[in-house]
Amino acid sequence: MLTAPEIAAAAEALDRAERTRVQTGLLSLAHPGMTMDDAYAVQSAWVDRKLAEGRRIIGWKIGLTSRAMQQALHIDIPDSGVLLDSMEFPDGGEVPAGRFIQPRVEAEIAFVMKDRLVGPDITPEAVMAATDHLLPALEILDTRIVRADPRTGQLRNVCDTIADNAANAGIVAGARPVRPDGVDLRWTGAIVSRDGGVEETGLGAGVLGHPALAVAWLAARLARYGGAIEPGQVVLSGSFIRPIECPPGSRIVADFGGFGTVSCSFAREEADAGAGQ
Repeated sequence: MLTAPEIAAAAEALDRAERTRVQTGLLSLAHPGMTMDDAYAVQSAWVDRKLAEGRRIIGWKIGLTSRAMQQALHIDIPDSGVLLDSMEFPDGGEVPAGRFIQPRVEAEIAFVMKDRLVGPDITPEAVMAATDHLLPALEILDTRIVRADPRTGQLRNVCDTIADNAANAGIVAGARPVRPDGVDLRWTGAIVSRDGGVEETGLGAGVLGHPALAVAWLAARLARYGGAIEPGQVVLSGSFIRPIECPPGSRIVADFGGFGTVSCSFAREEADAGAGQ
């Protein structure tokens, strides 16, 4: 188990990496015995720093919901992070230059809750009944921790990812709410394009077989620590596509068919913008 000073130092390193846009080293390398509980403790300490600065929790993100990602990291459960009000970006808007280090984007279904969900033993039916509406969404990922240690070649593992707020950095939600009744989310999917070219496609079934199962998992995980998914909160249920790299100047459009579309663009750095004039 990490000590309280080690947890605080790790949270400070993550905060510094975000502010300076210089990634910090692998926590799993600095602390070889680090556990998932340690990682969530670091995440919580990082969130506490944000709350102390006046930020507000608006919901949750769920990650590692696809079988391929779980196999790659040798785990069999998802992970989760916290959504803050500072992470919201408008549909069709532009992410300012320099906001993120290495942004990537995933397509997801967002649940907006009307009732409190507290686990365990929450069923997908209970999740849908507690949902006010659904939205098409893009999750912006960022990596405040290096993906690989330059000296040893060691790769980031699940503890690094969890500590790094499950790599979450932003959310873009569509403006067209969809009622949860009568919707088969297994067959709800998206065609995701970057700069006009299709990059990825996927279906909701790629998220644990059904996105509501991911939300039920989150309710059960939070209940272990006395928490719950609260009314009004947004839950990003997990990606059904691979992450798409978003260098400056990228424009992302996700077409969810009957769910509508959601999009965003990433501003060019000033030097790049000037060069293109």
